[in-house]
Amino acid sequence: MESINRAEGIAAVRAEIAQACRDAGRDPATVTLVAVSKTFGVDAIEPVIAAGQRVFGENRVQEAKAKWPPLIARHATDNGGFELHLVGSLQSNKARDAVALFDAIHSVDRASLAEALAKEIARQGRRPLLFAEINTGAELQKAGVLPQDADAFLTACRDRHGLAIAGLMCIPPLNEAPAPHFALTARIARRNGLALLSMGMSADFQTAIAFGATHVRIGTAIFGARNSAA
Repeated sequence: MESINRAEGIAAVRAEIAQACRDAGRDPATVTLVAVSKTFGVDAIEPVIAAGQRVFGENRVQEAKAKWPPLIARHATDNGGFELHLVGSLQSNKARDAVALFDAIHSVDRASLAEALAKEIARQGRRPLLFAEINTGAELQKAGVLPQDADAFLTACRDRHGLAIAGLMCIPPLNEAPAPHFALTARIARRNGLALLSMGMSADFQTAIAFGATHVRIGTAIFGARNSAA
């Protein structure tokens, strides 16, 4: 039953993305669905792969390192083309593993991490897609660059560290309307010439698409509720 529900879940999410794009006058092909499989095991992920999903998100480097290489190898001849996105915070000492494993990193948020990523990108010759995380709500408990510091941080990433930041990511405060936070992130991206916006999760991705999201990070609507202790 869980397999059926997850296949139905991703089908429903795809349909909602398509509708949100139509409402916004956008081509659905401009929005990438990142299925966030953090804390879920192979048995939960397989039905989503069977439904044709190839872009997945994880929060922790070690969890992804244990889970995904065998999964990708198992499906190597089955219309592969997987993309693995790191959507959680990244410690600088995990930069080597992150660059080796992930095709995109959504949480570049400080100079030390930018320096570590630049070093590993040069050493490994891999160039994951990089998003700078913006803490639009200035929440003390949350990672991310403050909006007023974003322009300087992006300039430093480019000029001091040689990092090609492709876009911005944000997570609006839980108790606030998401639209102003998406709008703020989009404005910062525009004035810095960044084309990609990682915005929107299960509860608010339709709004994010209206504000230009190119990547939506959907977990619960596909996989169901997570164990809060996970």
